Amino acid sequence: MLKEQNDGIKKAAILLMSLGPEASASVLRHLPENTIQRITYEIANLKQIEPSVSDKVTKEFMELVSKRRFNMDGGLDYAKNLLNKALGAQRAQGIIETLSQMAHNEKPFSIARKADSHHLSTLLVHEQPQTIALVLCYLQPDKSAQVLSELPDELQTEVAHRIASIHSTSPAVVKKIEEVLESKLSNVVDNEMESVGGVKSLVDILNAADRGTEKRILDELGVDHPELVEQIRANLFVFEDIVTLDRSAIQRVLREVNNEDLTLAMKGASTEVASIIFNNVSKRAAETLKDDIEFLGPVRLSMVEDAQKKIVGHIRRLEESGEIILGRADEDAIIL
Repeated sequence: MLKEQNDGIKKAAILLMSLGPEASASVLRHLPENTIQRITYEIANLKQIEPSVSDKVTKEFMELVSKRRFNMDGGLDYAKNLLNKALGAQRAQGIIETLSQMAHNEKPFSIARKADSHHLSTLLVHEQPQTIALVLCYLQPDKSAQVLSELPDELQTEVAHRIASIHSTSPAVVKKIEEVLESKLSNVVDNEMESVGGVKSLVDILNAADRGTEKRILDELGVDHPELVEQIRANLFVFEDIVTLDRSAIQRVLREVNNEDLTLAMKGASTEVASIIFNNVSKRAAETLKDDIEFLGPVRLSMVEDAQKKIVGHIRRLEESGEIILGRADEDAIIL
């Protein structure tokens, strides 16, 4: 029984990652706290998942929906109504459509679609131009462009011409080419994995969630997994995110930061961040800061990153004390 429950939690984690951060955050908001803790912990510990596993979980979910196995009065209509009430019609429809597309995605060359572009070009360069053209027609446009750009110049032109000349192809021919290509791919890429899950995935979901959901999840996770929570917090708000704060919040943060840390942090700042900082101090202070940065000369990247982390730490502490509120989605940061 316990194993079945654990398998269910893992499948739920894989399914939520397939939905994307915003939809996942919306779903998590309506789950019991103990379930949220178990699912988010599973997401954080899932480093890589085989594409076939992700597809299998999605199809299993859609079969449960269509066969009404998960509720006596369930089925697709029930699932839609449930999602409509929980998330609103627009988000609910988006989730159902996404899952339906994933579950019924039977386009040819599915493995090639998920393979690395360089691996594909390395294999295809030895094929006939007509074969290469056919494969590229079935791939995503950006992936086809990457593969095409890695082919020799003369072959690029020939393949481009063949692509433009293709009008229809026998399904049997497509299937045969697909089988040969995927067999070669399996030899070049041993069990190629799709990068999903892990702390980055969970951070993306939490960043899309409202502040209340984020706090509740982190509080629950912190009881049994404090180190994981520290790792998550370190990635939830980064130095470059200062641009999302309003003027009052930025000025409050700057009052907490010492000049040495600010100078070092600004050394590696983007033009946008630098502009925001300079515009939120006095003209004289801005000139002094610019002079200090220039006088600093070359510095180690680790020193810059440490200074930026200190400033992010100040921002987090101000948020936790209630002095500033970090924005979520279309919310504005508020100074209290």
